[in-house]
Amino acid sequence: MAKRGEETQIEGHLVHLPFKQKKSRTKALLVEERYNARVLTLNKPRGLNCIDLSMAHGEAFSAGGDLRALYTHHNPSRLGKEACYRMYWIDYHVATYKKPIIVLWSGLVMGLGVGLSVACMFRVATEKAVFAMPEAALGFHTDASGSYFLPRLPGYLGEYLALTGARLNGAELKACGLATHFVNSKNLWKLEALLLALDNGRPDLIQSTLDNLSVTVKPHQNSILNRMDVINKCFSKKSVEDIIAAIVAEKDKAGSQWLERVYKSLIRSSPTGLKQTLRSIRDGRSKTLFECTKQEFRITWHAVESTISTDFLEGIRATVIDKDKAPKWKPASLAEVTEDKIDLVFQPIGMEELQLPQEGIFPRWAGQYQVPIYHRL
Repeated sequence: MAKRGEETQIEGHLVHLPFKQKKSRTKALLVEERYNARVLTLNKPRGLNCIDLSMAHGEAFSAGGDLRALYTHHNPSRLGKEACYRMYWIDYHVATYKKPIIVLWSGLVMGLGVGLSVACMFRVATEKAVFAMPEAALGFHTDASGSYFLPRLPGYLGEYLALTGARLNGAELKACGLATHFVNSKNLWKLEALLLALDNGRPDLIQSTLDNLSVTVKPHQNSILNRMDVINKCFSKKSVEDIIAAIVAEKDKAGSQWLERVYKSLIRSSPTGLKQTLRSIRDGRSKTLFECTKQEFRITWHAVESTISTDFLEGIRATVIDKDKAPKWKPASLAEVTEDKIDLVFQPIGMEELQLPQEGIFPRWAGQYQVPIYHRL
């Protein structure tokens, strides 16, 4: 058997097995130049590759935001806005990048990690992948381009995922179109070697390589994807209140007992988070990625400013800091979160608006990445 660093035959190709990189204890992102490709490896396993402000300065990206750092910072408003500004800016440029990017989903895929990878040309899931967007339950909203890609999933699956934070596995990711390919995790090393052996980054060559190692998988019979008729019936309703009412009407019917878990998850969630998330998803159905990204930053800005609620910080406290799982939402009921209040978090934010290059305008890296206003806060 060939060792790393030696040549061997794989699928009829003579390839050079990459050396196993020695992981650094200090670098959050490992960068390697191999042949015609650049390989990026996340390197904060103990923290589930959570993002912090140093990463947002461009050193790394990860599977989610570092909520603990935000909560404990002496000025959480400044930290949150600056980190999110930089991350949304990077998300957008990755999504509009012209060269092929291949992302390997094996493990947790959540939050900002989704935003940085979901628009990549090739998205490979394994049986170990666990995808979720749980932000609404924390008093936040489904960001990281969620308001753009979730409404474009089949039926009203996007609303279901956004409001409940439900998880999808690798087979489900492939079935609903979020993943372009499914490869068994045991073959990832082989896939990596074959991709690195390609003479260039032509999309058709990458596609062919991925196709050769991909396997056909089907979601389990109890998968939510096999319950889309009920999902569409309930989550197509106009308001959060109507969605919950529809679930109550359905959950006692034969074969619909699974809706009891959905109901409980919704009534435990932040009323503010649920309502601003639903509005964002519905608005995103008719918006471009450019428009969705700018709108998401506005909602985030208002969340860290606590414009209409302190639920975002309270959600972090209950889930990450104290871990008592007993958040005290304010407002405490859906009725108290009026449409007028939700209107406020969609309002423009003046000088702190996210600056992005519009489609067709060059250079594509135009737009302000450095944000001097935050350094004065």
